[in-house]
Amino acid sequence: METTEKLIKIFFDWTKLKIRIHASDVKKFPKEKSIWWASLGQNIGVEINGKNKNFERPVLIIKKYSKDSLLILPISSKEKEGIYYFKFIDNEGRKNIVNLSQLKTISSKRVIREMGKIDNIDFQQIKERLKNLI
Repeated sequence: METTEKLIKIFFDWTKLKIRIHASDVKKFPKEKSIWWASLGQNIGVEINGKNKNFERPVLIIKKYSKDSLLILPISSKEKEGIYYFKFIDNEGRKNIVNLSQLKTISSKRVIREMGKIDNIDFQQIKERLKNLI
């Protein structure tokens, strides 16, 4: 990919926001099976990016390691097929797809606001699919 002024501005904006997130003292306490908007940032290559001014994307909380560390899966609303995708409907009736290949650990400082939950059956199926992939 060519380095352009637009790309430089995107990374510059993300770096400024990342510094503010890092310095923040705001505490949020997400729980497993909850869906949150999180500032995932502008990432490299095929890594899923956040969108808009907060570089945010919905994520599913898979595991809460501590009050500061979360294991998450990014969520998309775009239909995708294959072994790396799992479709579900959240408690608000929205269709979602988690990308199992993008499992990652994030700081709880990245979460912005809660947007819903996933039901127990879907959550257990996602965890089982992750185990099988790993």
